[in-house]
Amino acid sequence: HPKDPNVKYDICITPKMSFGTGHHATTSMMVEAMAEYSPEGKKVIDFGTGTGVLAILARKMGAGEIIAIDHDDWSIENAAENFEKNNCTSIQLQKLDHFPGGKYDMILANINLNVIAGNMQAMAAAIEEEGILLVSGLLKDDLADILEISGKFGLALKTRVEKNNWLCIAFKKERAG
Repeated sequence: HPKDPNVKYDICITPKMSFGTGHHATTSMMVEAMAEYSPEGKKVIDFGTGTGVLAILARKMGAGEIIAIDHDDWSIENAAENFEKNNCTSIQLQKLDHFPGGKYDMILANINLNVIAGNMQAMAAAIEEEGILLVSGLLKDDLADILEISGKFGLALKTRVEKNNWLCIAFKKERAG
């Protein structure tokens, strides 16, 4: 589509075989949540990066260190191309099938219930105090399951948004004691 001079963050994505152009409800809700919880100056990880659209947006919004992870060869290749196309080559791209260790101020996970649930403990352990975990790729019917799983790992619901039967949820780490 033609460039719109009124757009704050212009991102050019060629999706190829990867997910994430910004038009799907889950991606657009993640974009809105990122605007609400600003990644500016934060250490961000995009788990399940797909095209890299959320990592690119985090860079354009002023995030500090950014790591983008995917397990799929197509997605890794596609994200690398999109990072270059958007002058975001400082984003660290890694091929992994699980959430890595480390500490992050913002975790982005727009995947699906099974992958999020399977990595929730690692993500909860990786959130810095006052950090935020943004998850999407969840259906409205997944809400009870994701709240039960997140509660086991000391995560509290901060906000929940629904669009077209999809959810985007922001979690924060509960303070100990």
